[in-house]
Amino acid sequence: MSLTKNNFLVVVLLLSAAFGCKTAKKVQTIQSAITKKDTAQTVVISEAPKVDSAAIVKDLVNKVAKNKIDFSTFNAKIKVTYESSENSDNYTAYLSMQKDSMILIKIAGKFLGISKVGLQAKITKDSVVLVKLVQGASVSYRSISYLQDVTQIPFDFNTLQDLIIGNPIFIDGNIVSYKNTPSQLLVLMVGDLFKHLLSIDNNSGRILHSKLDDADLQRNRTCDITFNNYQPLGNYQFAAYRKISVAEKSKLDIYLDFKEFSLNEPLKYSFDIPKRIKRK
Repeated sequence: MSLTKNNFLVVVLLLSAAFGCKTAKKVQTIQSAITKKDTAQTVVISEAPKVDSAAIVKDLVNKVAKNKIDFSTFNAKIKVTYESSENSDNYTAYLSMQKDSMILIKIAGKFLGISKVGLQAKITKDSVVLVKLVQGASVSYRSISYLQDVTQIPFDFNTLQDLIIGNPIFIDGNIVSYKNTPSQLLVLMVGDLFKHLLSIDNNSGRILHSKLDDADLQRNRTCDITFNNYQPLGNYQFAAYRKISVAEKSKLDIYLDFKEFSLNEPLKYSFDIPKRIKRK
């Protein structure tokens, strides 16, 4: 196993990725959805039916808002499979989160045949602390803006918190096309950063699929997320298995299989920096 801080952060930021929706300012119909090359899946929406657009949006927002997870603490154990054009690997991620305060993540794998924690992170509203325990132990202290520097996406603490728990994020655009089928509502939203094609189950309001294409054609950045195996989490429903495909210059696939997860219990995992490790 070879872990670097950059691919560790990719895993951290994509853990429990869930892209949803919030209120749109207006609705208008267009002939078809804009699609791009180099995405994991292409979905085209035909001309939307002439129905009450305001009612469609209100119903959509109500369903998603009803599914929004509220919590004080969250713990999870996740099997992570990481595949790129250069390599592939398996990790186990241990995560504890206190709402509006702190996110703790440990990444474990096998090193020289021995299972152990290789990397860990502590993220707060204004800072990121990264500890590498293998392949040259070191600790790094960064501001929260480090997340944006690495991913080139405007992550802040609240956004990352919602991303992990599975609440809607990053949707500030207008609904420009939609299609209502007997089982799903397909919605295309266009914002400053992304074109977002969202598939929502008509009966439950659960997010089934999310496809984001970069609004900046020079970046050609895309993210394709599929949600499966919804299970009860307190009074909510939680997608316990997800596939995330990210592509820009190259493609990265991450599979998240949540083996354990719980709400509003004491934080299960801690964050300790060994004294022998020096700041880098």
